[in-house]
Amino acid sequence: MPSAVACPDKFRGTLSAADAAAAMARGLRTAGFDSVAEVPMADGGEGTLDALLAARGGSRRTVQVTGPLGEPVDADYGLLPDGTGVVEMAQASGLGLVARNDPLRASTRGTGELIAAVCRGGARRILVAAGGSATTDGGLAAVEALGWSLGGIEVSVACDVATPFLEAARIFGPQKGASNAQIELLSRSLASVADVYLRRTGVDVTAVEGGGAAGGLAGGLAAIGARLEPGFEIVAHAAGLEEILDDVDLVVTGEGKTDAASFDGKVVGGVLEWAAELGIAHRAVIAGQITDEAHEELSVLGAKGYALVDRVWQSGEAFVRAALLVEEAALEAGRAALA
Repeated sequence: MPSAVACPDKFRGTLSAADAAAAMARGLRTAGFDSVAEVPMADGGEGTLDALLAARGGSRRTVQVTGPLGEPVDADYGLLPDGTGVVEMAQASGLGLVARNDPLRASTRGTGELIAAVCRGGARRILVAAGGSATTDGGLAAVEALGWSLGGIEVSVACDVATPFLEAARIFGPQKGASNAQIELLSRSLASVADVYLRRTGVDVTAVEGGGAAGGLAGGLAAIGARLEPGFEIVAHAAGLEEILDDVDLVVTGEGKTDAASFDGKVVGGVLEWAAELGIAHRAVIAGQITDEAHEELSVLGAKGYALVDRVWQSGEAFVRAALLVEEAALEAGRAALA
């Protein structure tokens, strides 16, 4: 009885990870796989909350917190069946919450309030997805909102970058709307915040790998006791991916665009690495686009790549017909694995 796992990331702008997994599963079942597990994935960025709730079940709750520029916003969090609380900082302090960002004023206070709400909601441990932030405040506002304490609860921060704390403004400032002059101001502010953390907690956040994630939020939470972990791995463990991959014949993953960065801590690279370590014979990637460099890497890894843009006359069709094209590509990948 052939079995497969569909465990993609989201296809940004077209399909959620759950929708992509469902489309893959339809194609794989048509190809002849009797058992297909759908495991939506994420790497700690936006979509992590949705992916984990879809993969594990649990409840979604909403609280009102302070938005990145001070306005009240409704932010969702999740509580998984095992008591893990899932916080997506983009829900409270994300760039998507503002029409026009003010990088000097944007604050993580709402993320601190959201974490505090999850603590009150009965979580045994908390996973914080640190992607998509509007902020570069070093996490200080979040730490202050938490009263400089995690209340004895184990908190893990899922990071998909290894950016140092003091580099957060230079690396991510432009995408948050910061000018060159503002980047300099933010960099000086981060240095001052790092000194505050060192004096208050004894933790040198400038030496914490990945401390610059989410504009330094990761470093700030680390200063008060949180653990920073690779985004894919922490989400994959929370979703129970390793157990699900045990003794399957084919694993299919994917995302909107697969390029060189996809193999550096992202979902596609992580899934392929885990699948190879577990000895899964057939591995495939379905993506909207796959760069030439990524095709070469897939070949080296012994995986097959299926690009949606190669299945249409015009690239725009890949967005409009994404779900059907993913299903067709999965059908092809499934038949190739069973041949």
